[in-house]
Amino acid sequence: MKSIGKKVANVCAVLCVLPVYGAYLILRLFLSHDHSFQGLSQFMSLFPGILGNYLRRAFYCLTLKRCSWNCCICFGTLFSSPLAEIGSDVYIGTFCTLGDVTLGNDVLIGSNVDIINGAKQHFIDDIETPIREQGGEYPKVTIGNDTWIGNGALISCNVGKKCVIGAHSVVVKPIEDFSIAVGNPARIIKKRNE
Repeated sequence: MKSIGKKVANVCAVLCVLPVYGAYLILRLFLSHDHSFQGLSQFMSLFPGILGNYLRRAFYCLTLKRCSWNCCICFGTLFSSPLAEIGSDVYIGTFCTLGDVTLGNDVLIGSNVDIINGAKQHFIDDIETPIREQGGEYPKVTIGNDTWIGNGALISCNVGKKCVIGAHSVVVKPIEDFSIAVGNPARIIKKRNE
């Protein structure tokens, strides 16, 4: 009975977000794909409670490259890229900001976590050219299956499967599978499989 109720709630949520999805499709005709998506992602982040969770999930299932119907995306969370992918049973806490990211199955993300696309988003080598005009690199970031990222962490590189990233850690280098990493910059302090 509970699973039927969830399916009905998902269908109702899709029906509620269809006008927003329609606006997204129209805005894509006039704005870049990312700009039209980002504005509506910000709008969808503002709905509180469980209703907001259902509405956000429905919107992202319609707009992201891949989004599981059993994930939870909490209040205030924003996606900046429609190329993001969300696996099954993913939990994303409140006030997170995520770029072009692939989240494996069973990933847990605490509140106030930022997952950005690399540490070279702005080149700074040419002092004669404004930084905003120098371009940058935006590699996709992957978070492996069954990884837990603690509150307030900043992730700019891939994190392997079955990892634990401590609260407020700053990941600037890839983290291997089964690692527990903490600090700024994050360093591996233990392997979960040893």
